[in-house]
Amino acid sequence: MKKAPLRFHDFAQAAESDPQAMIQLRGVVKKFSNAAGEFTVLKGVDLTIHRGEFVSIVGKSGSGKSTLLNMVTGIDHPSEGRVVVNGMDIYSGVTESQRSKWRGKNLGIVFQFFQLLPTLTLLENVMLPMDYVDMYSFDERPKRAMELLELVGLEKFAYKLPALVSTGQQQLAAIARAVACDPPLLVADEPTGNLDTRSADTVIRLFEGFVAQGKTVVMVTHDPSLTSRTHRNIIISDGEIIDETISKCLPQLRHRHMLEFTKIAEKRIYQPGETIIAREQPVDYFFMIRSGRVDVVLLDKQNQEYVVSNLGEGEFFGELELLRGGKAIANVRAGGSQPVETLIIPRADFMRVMNESPVTAEAIAGIVQERLEQRRTEDRRAGNGIGKQ
Repeated sequence: MKKAPLRFHDFAQAAESDPQAMIQLRGVVKKFSNAAGEFTVLKGVDLTIHRGEFVSIVGKSGSGKSTLLNMVTGIDHPSEGRVVVNGMDIYSGVTESQRSKWRGKNLGIVFQFFQLLPTLTLLENVMLPMDYVDMYSFDERPKRAMELLELVGLEKFAYKLPALVSTGQQQLAAIARAVACDPPLLVADEPTGNLDTRSADTVIRLFEGFVAQGKTVVMVTHDPSLTSRTHRNIIISDGEIIDETISKCLPQLRHRHMLEFTKIAEKRIYQPGETIIAREQPVDYFFMIRSGRVDVVLLDKQNQEYVVSNLGEGEFFGELELLRGGKAIANVRAGGSQPVETLIIPRADFMRVMNESPVTAEAIAGIVQERLEQRRTEDRRAGNGIGKQ
C-alpha cells in the first residue's frame, strides 16, 4: 500500500513542551567537517526563551552565536538534539520545503545587511513574504505593506528602490518585511551593526514595541548599550551557554571565567528562615542568588536580631569573608516565604579567578567596602562595637 505523502499539518502538531516557551533547545550539538577535520561549534546547548521576552545573545566572534540562530530559524540542522519553536519540533521528520513554509508564517528574520531585493521597491519587498506563504488576499497585501511602512516611518519612500534610501531606512524596511506575516517570533542578527546611533535607537524602540504587543524578539548584538534594554542577556562562549545568574552577578568577568564558573558551580536551595551563613563561622563558598530573597542579620546590644540588608536575584554574598579572611560577621539566612536558590563557588576557585581577573576583583572589593561601611554604621547604632574590628 502506497504511503500518503507527508503534509505540513502532519508534522506541525504541538510538541511536548512548556506552553510558555517560544524557543526550547535541548542538548543541541552542531559539528562541521572540513579538510582540517571535524570541529564542534555548539556543545550540547540547553536554552529556553519564553513568549513575550526581548532577549539579546552576545559572544565573541566564533563563539557560536550565528550557528545558534541558524538552529532556531531552521536555516541549518543540528547534529544532535532537539529544537522546538512555538511548540513545534522543527527538525523531526520535516522536509526543507515544509520548514521553509513554516518559517514564513512563524518567524521574521532581520539581517545585518538588510537583504532587500534591489529591483523591487520598498513596498514590494514588504509584500514579498505575504506572497510567498499566501497570507492575506491579493488586494489586501499592498494596504498591509503600506501600513507597516508607516509604522517604521517610510511611507513616503514606499515606491523607491532600496539603493535610493539610506542604510538606516533600508533596515527599517527590512524590519517591516520581517513582520509582514505577523509572526510571533522575530530573530535579528546584528540588526544595528551598520547603523548610526540614532537609527539603532529607532530599531530598538520598534523591537520594544513588538514585545509590548506580545511578540518574542531574539537579537544577536555586540553593543552593550543595547543589551541593557533587553529582558535577558544570554552569553555564549566556545559553543556553550553561560549561566545567566553568573553573568548577572559578575558582569566584569571574562567569558572564559564565566564559563568555568558555570561548569563548577553547585546549586543549593535553602528553605525560608534557614541559615546559609552563621555568624562567627568560617565561610567556604561564594554565593550567587538565582531566585528568592536573602536577609543579612546582625544583633543589637540586647542580642535582638535586626535585618541590615536584603539581597535578591542577581546579587551575591560571602565575598567579604573570602576576600578579608576571618569568620562571618553577620548571619545570612533565606528570607521571605519562598525557597532561595543559590549557586556556590568553592573558596579556592573563587580566589584563583579573582587573581586572574583584576577588574572583577576591584569591582567586588568596592562592594565589600560599601557593605563594611553599611554594617559598621548599623553596628554603631546598635552599640555592638563590631564596626571597630
